Amino acid sequence: MFGGSFIAFSKKAGAVRVHVGVILDGDTISGKMMNVCTALALSDFHANWNRVTQVVPHYRNSKSDDVTAASAAIDLLKNVEVQAILGPQGSTQADFIADIGKRVKVPIISPARSSALSSSQNPYFIRAAYCSCAQSKAIAAIVEAFGWREVVIIYENSNLGGGILPHLTDALMDISVSVADQRILSPRANDDQIMLELAKIKKKRTRVFIVHLHPALAPHFFVKVKEAGMLSSGYVWIITDEFATLSVSMNPSVLDSLRGVIGVKPYVPSSVELKNFTKRWKSKEFRKENPDMDGVELNVFGLWAYDSAMALATALEQVGNSSLQFNRTFNQKNLTDLEALGTSQMGPAILESVRNIKFRGVSGYFHIVDGEMQPSAFEIVNVVGGGVKGIGFWTEKYGISKKLNPNVTLLYSAKQQDLGAIIWPGDSTVVPKGWEIPTGKPKLKVGVPVKQGFEQFVKVTIDPQTKKVVNATGFCIEVFEEVMKSMPYYVPFEYEAFHIPRGENRPNYDDLVDQVYLERYDAVVGDITILANRSKLVDFTLPFIESGVTTVVPVKHADKKKAQQRVPRSALQASWDDLLVLLLNSCLCTQGEGDKQFIKIRDHSMGVCCSGSDL
Repeated sequence: MFGGSFIAFSKKAGAVRVHVGVILDGDTISGKMMNVCTALALSDFHANWNRVTQVVPHYRNSKSDDVTAASAAIDLLKNVEVQAILGPQGSTQADFIADIGKRVKVPIISPARSSALSSSQNPYFIRAAYCSCAQSKAIAAIVEAFGWREVVIIYENSNLGGGILPHLTDALMDISVSVADQRILSPRANDDQIMLELAKIKKKRTRVFIVHLHPALAPHFFVKVKEAGMLSSGYVWIITDEFATLSVSMNPSVLDSLRGVIGVKPYVPSSVELKNFTKRWKSKEFRKENPDMDGVELNVFGLWAYDSAMALATALEQVGNSSLQFNRTFNQKNLTDLEALGTSQMGPAILESVRNIKFRGVSGYFHIVDGEMQPSAFEIVNVVGGGVKGIGFWTEKYGISKKLNPNVTLLYSAKQQDLGAIIWPGDSTVVPKGWEIPTGKPKLKVGVPVKQGFEQFVKVTIDPQTKKVVNATGFCIEVFEEVMKSMPYYVPFEYEAFHIPRGENRPNYDDLVDQVYLERYDAVVGDITILANRSKLVDFTLPFIESGVTTVVPVKHADKKKAQQRVPRSALQASWDDLLVLLLNSCLCTQGEGDKQFIKIRDHSMGVCCSGSDL
């Protein structure tokens, strides 16, 4: 039965009955768990003989339907006159019901986690859970720890799915990680739709995927991921907290399709209260009374529901029961249901009391800040053969760590060494690179000059039959290949020969540069002189200076002074020294002919100038 049939009410004489609504999804595991935990909390509250308040819950099943949830809320407010509502779970349901709560001044204490819901916009909405966006930095820290530079985000087309996207994107941008693609799935996506999306992302280079799907869709999605061969070595799958939390209760076939997946979930600190509650949850008596919970592992959503119900009951006890009526319009014949609800006299006081409640609950320290619970830490988990194991923690202050309370002298850290051993997809222990060469992807075409002379810069060997480049060496080639190796992902390339006949250097080098502008080549490597007309068409690099690889682009006259400031000091000084030597030598050579004393001075001066130059 959906509801708390085993609630024990306060036995103190004169205790006042206060009605509250409970709207949860009785068709889901989470909804059933939260319903049971709510009933347990109220039963525990009433176990104290000194209570002067009897909290009377009225349970409604939203059945995963927005209209059903809204109808239930209106019925509870109009016909029962509840002073507060616990729930609903769904973000779209909570959004509508919170607006009703604001109109009638009744607090809506909901576990809905979409960032689109905010108490700053609706003061009567209290989020009795972590906002889904709170995990964004924890996920970004995992990506940073392994040095991946690109990710693909797969999310659900819903309030919950889209709500996290801007926060997650910002967190990734802060660590210079780009989002290569975003794929949207319908909450009711079928096999063909899922396989079509998987086929699209499989063709891409990126192999790091962040999946933010509702637990109703996520298991089916990963079954298809395995069928598509994308749960093999080289792939990285990161799941968000709701699915990661519920995965421990999944059946073996679903868990098998998650092998190697990593994720984050809210951390619940160990305490005496939690141990006692968990022991009670696993007892035979409890299983007998709640057969629907057989095989379901207690998780943070149930714990939050317990603490939320206890916080509301405590707030009602503190407020007192002087004004339980609703203020209604005298003539209600021509009013709609919403207009006929009236307003709660007690609602504002209950809201204030709940906001100020602080206690140590089964989920940890319960305290509402800015209308919602504040995350303390996230646990990083890895799905392995035997289930789900913890591999580390993330906190706002310290980042990733193997233990939750690291040395307080440590600064924020996000390193691979800060995590425990991980089993990756394909039962691999090797950290995936995060990218692969897509099948059928064209290579980067790099033009190289084939010429005689100055082979220390570029020397190209051509196959006489195929006319293709067999080997390319030289200083320019070495610099280019080192740059390509330093890229955060693999870029395949191939050299293409461009012949420079003797005696026609300048025109043909112009033609070589033109090939980049005309998009025949993606790049050109060689001893190419930087000229003004060429720099208008392409960008150059200078691999011959100590400052490294630098891009040279045309600058406006207004920026001439700034451009000069960007020239490395050593290179600028060397240029002036060389010019001084040249001018001085020219002067001494032309002026000193026939004068023995002057020749003696000239020889001495030339020796001094050359030894002081950077040649």
